[in-house]
Amino acid sequence: MEIINLNPDTDIGASAWFVELDDHRLLMDAGIHPKRDGMASLPLYSVIRDRDLDSIAISHCHHDHVGSLPVAMREHPQAHVLMTELSYFIVERVLHNSVNVMKRQRDELGLAEYPLYSHREVDELAPVFQGFRYRREIEWAATAQTMPGRDSPDLEFFDAGHALGSAGILVKGKEQTVFYTGDVCFQDQTILKGAQFDDVRADVLIMETTRGNRDTPADFTRAGEIERLIENINEVQEAGGCILIPSFALGRTQEMLAVLANAMSAGQLKEQPVYIGGLGRVFTEIYDLESHRANRNQPDMHLNEALQLIVIDPRQAESMKLKGCRLFVITAGMLSENTAAHVIAARMLEEERHAIFFVGYADPDTPGGRLKESRPNERFFYSNTYGEITRQCRVDQFDLTAHANRGELLDFVGRVNPKTVILGHGDDDSRKWFAEQILEKYPEMKVLQPGPGESVAV
Repeated sequence: MEIINLNPDTDIGASAWFVELDDHRLLMDAGIHPKRDGMASLPLYSVIRDRDLDSIAISHCHHDHVGSLPVAMREHPQAHVLMTELSYFIVERVLHNSVNVMKRQRDELGLAEYPLYSHREVDELAPVFQGFRYRREIEWAATAQTMPGRDSPDLEFFDAGHALGSAGILVKGKEQTVFYTGDVCFQDQTILKGAQFDDVRADVLIMETTRGNRDTPADFTRAGEIERLIENINEVQEAGGCILIPSFALGRTQEMLAVLANAMSAGQLKEQPVYIGGLGRVFTEIYDLESHRANRNQPDMHLNEALQLIVIDPRQAESMKLKGCRLFVITAGMLSENTAAHVIAARMLEEERHAIFFVGYADPDTPGGRLKESRPNERFFYSNTYGEITRQCRVDQFDLTAHANRGELLDFVGRVNPKTVILGHGDDDSRKWFAEQILEKYPEMKVLQPGPGESVAV
């Protein structure tokens, strides 16, 4: 078996893994690097340009895992494209939104190579996408030349509990198996149940390491963190302030809406409108429509019915009055420029009564990351749009991640009991922690960390 890491950097970037097994070739994920622009943001597709791909399998529809799928398909037009049935309902909207973002960046930043693909190309490629149920064996390399049921390795999607449609991918060859975790959450979230990886066994494990640099306190509970969030929302509103919860459109937005709906239903939070972004609303509707297919808590909860949702865009965010203790759950989770969340945060920063509550990861080089590192009553560089701002509003972090804690992943390694563990999707210090802990706890295992474009034989 040959495995190549196609991420162009050593961080959480453009997820893409090439696997050759039994003389068949598979690409797992086709992401785009969120901190790079243009062609530099793509996986290293040139490394596999001369390899004939049989299939492309997508773990889930976050941008860093699926954002370059049309580019990969352009280079390998013969490849089948496989994903879960829930991702199938989401992927086109994600890709069309990416086109819109790239067009805006082309105009604002002068990036002539954008967009990397067009709306028309997405529409023309979409009929090739195939969606499958979890735990169904798929003959991913079966073609007219390879008789189905005889020559093709199998592929199977396992519910990863990270976001709607997310999956770990098990690939079974004649003598070897490989399991790719994608992004995984073992704990139940408010709306989605945790990963169903209990019976996964594999010779090779490709594992995310996002939270390897972060320990979890022994007394931590998700329920306690949600209770703290609701208490803080009430405190801010009692003082006459508005609250912004920056959230990724797919996954974090729906999780936060479910938290708020439960709190309002239980009388822990007053019933009130919740302002959201347009893309967040789109995915919220899909969460509602596909609730019967997902492994959910409260499957009968429909967020659009449980809450009074009001959609706003960046122009409205600039003009609407920040009064009446308004509650915003808006894309983007890292307060990226040219988003409603970025505008509202800038307007809140210099007023003590308001609050910005983070519920997920924010890269240090983004406006959200810089805000999290800022100090009260001190100026800091927020963004190119707004420059330096004095932070006077309240800022706090609530650990409501959709990624597995490092202890859970370390235990998972023991349950899978692979011969080889390949570490990815994490910063250097995160991967270092896992490498040290795996070798200490499971000394018989081999731990590999292939760099960008590096091939390993296992």
